[in-house]
Amino acid sequence: MPERRVVDFWFDPVCPYTWITSRWLLEVTEVRPVDIRWRLMSLSVLNEHLEVNPEGDWGEYMWAPVRVCAAVEERFGQRALGALFTTLGTRFHLLSDWDFAAALTDAGLPGDLVEAAGSTAYDTAIRASHAEAVALAGDDIGTPVMALETPPGEPRTGFFGPVVSPAPTGETAGRLWDGVLHLMAVPGFYEIKRPRTEEPRFDMARAST
Repeated sequence: MPERRVVDFWFDPVCPYTWITSRWLLEVTEVRPVDIRWRLMSLSVLNEHLEVNPEGDWGEYMWAPVRVCAAVEERFGQRALGALFTTLGTRFHLLSDWDFAAALTDAGLPGDLVEAAGSTAYDTAIRASHAEAVALAGDDIGTPVMALETPPGEPRTGFFGPVVSPAPTGETAGRLWDGVLHLMAVPGFYEIKRPRTEEPRFDMARAST
């Protein structure tokens, strides 16, 4: 029987490609022995040193969703964070609806958590999680970042991506995972990339956790 793997998946919920990739990874858990550990990173932190924010004028507002996610993780843990990521992504990317309170309700979480959106109380935790992703995958990255759990003392490497759209399903999702594992296992492998020729496609994105 294949070894069960735990994969850390760093995300900022505002990124559409990250959400699509997360739907692929959920599909992988149905066909491969994989468990996901949801982790937070921030495009606001990633871009704060740039003279021009590539996210445009609304860049500061991008703190709000990840702060709500951090509050949920602290109070309710991993399972709740994954559920909120699903409901936020469904509303943001499928419905063009930025109602944090409604997303919390959809995830079965208390509405008062929405207050975290305008608070800096969770920024230190967000920055620490973000720094871990950057330390593993480099500072010239975006979201998502993935890294496999390794035994204590063994070196660990993270990768930006994969960026995939639409999300593969079923055994196709499993084969892509197999390929990612093979690439991760090659010590000298650094990068593979091709141009994106279309906008994010959500038509095969699984909404459930």
